[in-house]
Parts: sequence; C-alpha cells; structure tokens
Amino acid sequence: MANADSSHNQKSLTPAHEDYLKAIYLLESQGVEVHNSALAHHLDVSPASTTNMVKRLAELEMVRYEPYQEIALTEAGTRVALEVLRHHRLLELYLHKKLNLPWDQVHAEAERLEHFISEALEDAIAAALDDPTIDPHGDPIPTKDGRVEAVAGIALTVAEVNHPYRLVRVLMQDPDRLTYLGSLGLIPGATIIPRKRAPFSGPLLVEVAGEHHALAHDMAEVLIVTPAA
Repeated sequence: MANADSSHNQKSLTPAHEDYLKAIYLLESQGVEVHNSALAHHLDVSPASTTNMVKRLAELEMVRYEPYQEIALTEAGTRVALEVLRHHRLLELYLHKKLNLPWDQVHAEAERLEHFISEALEDAIAAALDDPTIDPHGDPIPTKDGRVEAVAGIALTVAEVNHPYRLVRVLMQDPDRLTYLGSLGLIPGATIIPRKRAPFSGPLLVEVAGEHHALAHDMAEVLIVTPAA
C-alpha cells in the first residue's frame, strides 16, 4: 500500500516540486544543513514560498519537515531527486557532446528540459552517450537504479605547489565564470600545476598548458583535482 501511495504522490508532483527535491538533495550532498533559509537562498525564492512548498512536499511524503528543524528527503523524495538529476546531467552531456553547445550554456538548457523527457528518451540519450558516468562539469550522473558514484579529489586551494594535478570536477554552474575558466583551458581533464599560493586566502598562481594564470581563492576553491598520473 505504501508503494502505491508513493507512486500516486509522485504523479502529483509538478516541475516546481521536483526543483525543490533536487535542490534539497544537492544541498544535502554538499554537507549543508537544509533549513528554509538555505533552500530559499539556493533557489533564489522567498522564505515564505519555501515554507509553503516544503509543507506541500511533506504532505506528499517526499520530505520530513518540522518547523525550525532540518528538512530531509524521504526515500521516495530521494528517488525523485535522483531521477531528475539523472535527466539533467544526461541532457547537459548530450547537448555538449552531440549538439556542440558550450559547457557554460548546457545547465540552463537542461533546467528547462529535465522535467519533460520520458524514460524511453532518457534511455536513448544514455545509450547514445555509451552510458556515461559524469557530465561536462565532472558531476556524477546517477545510475538508472539511483546510485551515485563519489568523485574523488581535493580543492585546488589545498593542492601542493609545483605538483601536477588533473582537474576532475567544477563545483559551479555560473555561465560567466564557466566561460572564463574555459578560456583558460580549465575544463575537466586539464592538467594544472599550482605555482604560488598567496597568504590570507589570496590568489593562486597556476600553470595550465604552459601558461600562467592567477585565480581568485573562491574560484580555485570550486576546482576539484586529483594528482596527475
């Protein structure tokens, strides 16, 4: 009976509901305590709107919510969040690899499309991309059965100076910043050598393809790297 109720509730979800569930999942995965204020900030909506939506999601048994307490996804809510996230990241990769859309534009396009693709189209996109595991930004793509592989790595800000690293993930979707990083060759797979770190969260001097660039601390912080082979 519980499974039937869960299935019925999922059919009642709107794209806005799914956006909230995905946002809660993403915040949880970043280790953020999900309260109304954090969720409202993440989605750029008012706290009042967030409260109303979370209450509705609690009624649909997608989240556990008590006033002034942390918001948590239920098992059903997690399934929905991962399905939407899978759609989103597969779309990003398809738009980038197959339609040559720049990596700084695919996020916004995938946001518009993620709620409306069928399971058949999802499977076709995955097959066309040889069942990929990461999107253009290095973010893991959830599997069909809802598993997410962790992406190993450390922030560039704590990498050892004068050691080569491979960029594996960019924890950001801002189009202007992605355009800038792309212009420096800082895309997943690039080799980066930190050369000099300024104190007090100052800029980091890095070498990429023989050229030197100064990266602001907050920019370097979202670049996840692993030691180069």
